[in-house]
Amino acid sequence: MHYIVQKPKKRVRFNEVAVEYRGRYWALGPYYVNLKNVEDEEQSSMKINQMQYYYDSAYSVKAIITSNEMALDERNFRSAYYEKVGFRSVEEKKTLEMLLKDKPLDMGKLKQFCLRFSVPPTHRKLLWKLLLGVLPMYIDCHSFVIKQRQQEYEDLLRALEIMRVIDGNTPKPQLFLAMWLLQSGRLHFESNLKMESSFIPITQSLMQFFDDDIDIYWVSKCFYDNVLKFENDIPKLIESTWSLLEKEDIALYEHLYSTYIINHFPIRQWFSCCFAGVLNESALGKIWDKICGGSYKLLMFVVVVLFTNQRHKLMKAYNVERAMECLSQIPEETAEIIANKSIEMLQQHTQHVVYDKLKATST
Repeated sequence: MHYIVQKPKKRVRFNEVAVEYRGRYWALGPYYVNLKNVEDEEQSSMKINQMQYYYDSAYSVKAIITSNEMALDERNFRSAYYEKVGFRSVEEKKTLEMLLKDKPLDMGKLKQFCLRFSVPPTHRKLLWKLLLGVLPMYIDCHSFVIKQRQQEYEDLLRALEIMRVIDGNTPKPQLFLAMWLLQSGRLHFESNLKMESSFIPITQSLMQFFDDDIDIYWVSKCFYDNVLKFENDIPKLIESTWSLLEKEDIALYEHLYSTYIINHFPIRQWFSCCFAGVLNESALGKIWDKICGGSYKLLMFVVVVLFTNQRHKLMKAYNVERAMECLSQIPEETAEIIANKSIEMLQQHTQHVVYDKLKATST
């Protein structure tokens, strides 16, 4: 920011700027500070500083918060330019830190942050626990809630040991599954902890993000409970996925359709576990940021980008076994590209980014 003194103690000119907000440019300035009636240097300096403060405020877009949209406080308008040229997370960390200072915390703002921006890895654990309901929005209650979570974890563990459902050799993913079954009232004497369940891969992936067993269990439980809420919408989501693939790459779609491969992909399983075990930790973290924000619709974009990214291999496959080999062991760098492009596609197909809970009638 510059200012030019036209005449000593007469006026100060602040150069014109334009703020880009929601695709429109808002002209701000030039601004002039009239100093004709200012007697001394001290008053002159105070008036210039006051105007400079208001002028600097123009660099931070503060929009009205509505039920469907939110503008993050003090979001520097130049961040949009930085993101376009590849420099992401320029202001995101500072913005998130401001949001985390609210008392109480605002669930809507935190969800919207996850949907619109990249979540700094240093804040990801706390943000997931807040959005998934592991921790409440009232920061002053966190210590108490953490103790209660620990006590409940120990009670569940002790109960399973007494019932001899688990022992010292039970793997942690199966242990946490047994705890979830007991807590949700689904545990029976004939329950098989080795059964195919999306809970297991989700827990295995979360073990890469969290070190504490108590955190792993509670985040796994709450994450899986959220997945179950949109489970009935998965058939519609699968249908929308194939429609989008046909639109994006009709040649690939027709090849998969004509060879009957398209009907044998474990896409329902991918959606149920949110690609846990399919993509690596770094890419999965970015995708799950959006899932925690409420945008389950992202999952169909991940499938489409995954297929188009591996197009050259899939076009040579004529059975599902060969096709699955093409999609297995995705390199870390490729997984990052898939995650980033999926998020970009989601934002391009969403005029107003809102935390969208899928409905059976949605596309």
